[in-house]
Amino acid sequence: MKKAIAYFRVSTDRQGKSRLGLEAQHQAVHLFAQREGYQVTAEFTEIESGKKNNRPELMAALLQCKKQKATLIIAKLDRLGRNVAFIANLMESRVDFLAVDNPHANRLMVHMLAAFAEHEREQISTRTKAALQAAKRRGVELGRHGREVESKKNAKAADQFAQTMRTTINELKAEGFTTVREISEELNRREVETFRKSGQRWHPTSVQRLLKRL
Repeated sequence: MKKAIAYFRVSTDRQGKSRLGLEAQHQAVHLFAQREGYQVTAEFTEIESGKKNNRPELMAALLQCKKQKATLIIAKLDRLGRNVAFIANLMESRVDFLAVDNPHANRLMVHMLAAFAEHEREQISTRTKAALQAAKRRGVELGRHGREVESKKNAKAADQFAQTMRTTINELKAEGFTTVREISEELNRREVETFRKSGQRWHPTSVQRLLKRL
């Protein structure tokens, strides 16, 4: 039986303690491993932001993969990070890895997905800064309290938008568009507006976030 090392990551210490998100990753990885004939010989869990490249647990997992000539299995590509350079360095480590949500992705596709994810993270940061500046000009209290208020408003607006997309997503799935890439391509083909509108296109990562909200 082929050997595999499982790697899980959550972004906050609170999520790590509550196992919020970890159980879903654990189930996805183990079901995938069982289906594809892999024996999971070790598991590594990281509690760290996706923005940071210093991941001791991931490095330990990669080292274990080399020792056992095993494959690294993760639940989703964004568990590795949203940084193109980091993904590139990981790929150069010569360790084979599989993402359950996109097991057939080749090296080019992995680079593209990472690039989209990094781009979206940068856009979110830019929009957040612009929103805070606009709020400040309107006299809204900023600081920690202000940021929390704006963040909650943005999250609420995103949740509301997701609900308006529910029927469209269900229709696409019923028509056979099931993967995030297929859904994003079909949404773009039909010129369905994104949450931010203004001519932006759908990407696999933005579809993933939409599905998560649903």
